[in-house]
Amino acid sequence: MPLAHYSRAATQEFWTEHWGGQDAAALLAVARRSPLTDLIERSLPERGLVLEAGCGLGQYVALLRERGRAAVGADWSAEALARGRRAFPGVPVAAMDLGALGLRPAVVAAYLSLGVVEHDPDGPGRLLAEAHRVLGPGGRLVLSVPYLNGARRILRPVLASRYRAVARDGGRFYQFLFTRREVRGFLEAAGFRVLSLTPYDPARVLRSALPLRGARPKGEGSPTVPGVAPAGRSGARGVARALLYTLPMLRLLGHMILAVAVKG
Repeated sequence: MPLAHYSRAATQEFWTEHWGGQDAAALLAVARRSPLTDLIERSLPERGLVLEAGCGLGQYVALLRERGRAAVGADWSAEALARGRRAFPGVPVAAMDLGALGLRPAVVAAYLSLGVVEHDPDGPGRLLAEAHRVLGPGGRLVLSVPYLNGARRILRPVLASRYRAVARDGGRFYQFLFTRREVRGFLEAAGFRVLSLTPYDPARVLRSALPLRGARPKGEGSPTVPGVAPAGRSGARGVARALLYTLPMLRLLGHMILAVAVKG
């Protein structure tokens, strides 16, 4: 069973407040240089319409269009989308329920969703069923969720106890954390064939001890290719970072996991 995290319900009001504290231009700048972006682009089909479901301010939609791709975005926070439209004029985004998209069946070639489906307390099935509906035959799904990594599995009894205490004190469901097996399971149950499952953003809890400055906004990520660490680091710190990006350390400490799958 996935680990349920309780803190504050991820409602429309939550996301409006969340995105209200972000700067759209800064998020686009982060996306331009993020190694996660490189992996996402390599995972997308060469042509066809890309839908980002849960696009927030729309920085990834803007970036993909900037790089010559046909891309559109959907989110359920009209306020966040309005801020994104001011920052990225002409970028096509629309307010929609991600479980009932206002799109025809089989109209998109790729469905991109970063850190979204884990927030449904009933599980990701409803959103994935809609993703399957709007994807064309052989369409590509690129999706990330919080990773129940090795360290978190070891600490699961402690984490579960902490989250139960938060729930007893009035906390609401926030998100699920998933193992690799659970991600594969819910994707296959939704009719997708999994191509890859790649942990990324290792050791977020160690950021204060590493040469990383500031919190990372949604969608930024650390390199997701095992053994490839961020450029520009040298000496002992560079070696330490390189070790973090080996596959065993990504499995142990990766904060998120990126799934790439094909519509069956």
